[in-house]
Amino acid sequence: MIHPVLLCGGSGTRLWPLSRKSYPKQFSSLVGDASLFQTSAQRLSGDGFAQPVVVTGSDFRFIVTEQLTSAEVTPAAILIEPSARNTAPAILAAALQISASNPDALMLVAPSDHVIPDAKHFRDTVQAATEAARAGQLVTFGIRPDRPETGYGWLELSTAPDAGFAPVVQPLVRFVEKPDLSTAQSMLDGGLHLWNAGIFLFEARTLIAAFEAYQPAILALVRDALAQAQADLGFTRLAPDPWAAIEDISIDYAVMEKADNLSVIPYGGVWSDLGGWEAVWREGGPDATGVVTSGAALAIDCQDTLLRSESDAVELVGIGLKDIVAVAMADAVLIAHKDRAQDVKKAVTALKAKGAKQAESFPVDHRPWGWFETLVLADRFQVKRIHVHPGAALSLQSHHHRSEHWIVVSGTAKVTVDKEVKLVTENQSVYIPLGAVHRMENPGKVPMVLIEVQTGAYLGEDDIIRYEDVYSRGQGAKG
Repeated sequence: MIHPVLLCGGSGTRLWPLSRKSYPKQFSSLVGDASLFQTSAQRLSGDGFAQPVVVTGSDFRFIVTEQLTSAEVTPAAILIEPSARNTAPAILAAALQISASNPDALMLVAPSDHVIPDAKHFRDTVQAATEAARAGQLVTFGIRPDRPETGYGWLELSTAPDAGFAPVVQPLVRFVEKPDLSTAQSMLDGGLHLWNAGIFLFEARTLIAAFEAYQPAILALVRDALAQAQADLGFTRLAPDPWAAIEDISIDYAVMEKADNLSVIPYGGVWSDLGGWEAVWREGGPDATGVVTSGAALAIDCQDTLLRSESDAVELVGIGLKDIVAVAMADAVLIAHKDRAQDVKKAVTALKAKGAKQAESFPVDHRPWGWFETLVLADRFQVKRIHVHPGAALSLQSHHHRSEHWIVVSGTAKVTVDKEVKLVTENQSVYIPLGAVHRMENPGKVPMVLIEVQTGAYLGEDDIIRYEDVYSRGQGAKG
């Protein structure tokens, strides 16, 4: 039995504006109808696979559970990182969690934002690596390169894979950092290098032993964070104090580049980490002119171009474009040359410096009960569309600085205002005075949608006092 570990705490800034800190790329449907996280979970489920352990951040915990439920995947555990500390502590925490019940467990560690269309081919490659992992090897997966890619790390082999790229495990000579173009071309031509996918297979105890040998300080702190963890609904919250003292370091730097029991298995199937918009263009299946369109987008006399509209209200039209990426959302538009697509993160940094909320905040704000989006925001008033899942309920709350009007447009709302509780149906409305203790619930079996009009001197999401909450959130904008 293989125990999958899904890492989904990254922010994916290179795919801005679709991927942002508040809702990163792994939860988006970039290729196909399901999210990258959902397809990753489904790829690592079924015969031979145990329920996955997921490592994520607090802001994403309810997105994770909602998407796993939709994908019909039940997790063994969801570990909540108090703060991002890169892949080494996250993977080690999962190893310690799994090892507590089964030290001999085989762990397959995978990022949750990769595209691997041929799930069977990938699972067959995983199975081919199990013998080496059972023998105490740290097995990494190397991808067949098809271009001199400078955005990936590479893996150096001692023997070139055969012509059919059979999944045969061999010793790994070394990791190679992201190269310059000439070095990448030389490695591609030489045939002894593969792309580093950041996917690993090993026994839990093998990884723990590697940390004992090379990173004992990290091991001690992660053990403390797990030993002091608190159960929170269906989540395990790692303790924040020891976690804050852990070095921010990747698994490669922490142990893989130091270990002497490294092996690599070639994977010859299609793979992409969707690390930038050029990769999305490539995976989108360009037509005969190299054009990929998505959503409300229209290309006229364009070549080798990606046009993507994420809003039905925004028609994106490109005329005479070549080698361009254009992505339109309701609140932000990106236009870049494909050769500069990797520089999108520079734009995010610049937007953060000028205080633009679009740098990190997504137009749709996801909560455990559903989601909302701001339709209009002006001085002293705001209009939102709110979507509440069947059976879900917002917290019992009040506000210091605003009053609210709710107009139900779909479904039925159960509304509490101070001591009064009543049902509000379609085309009916209710007024929430400033300071009133109130709650909104969806008692039905279909989604409930309403329009909320806020008026007041301050309309920030942190103007909220929670008295009761079925999701055990604390105070603050999201709790």
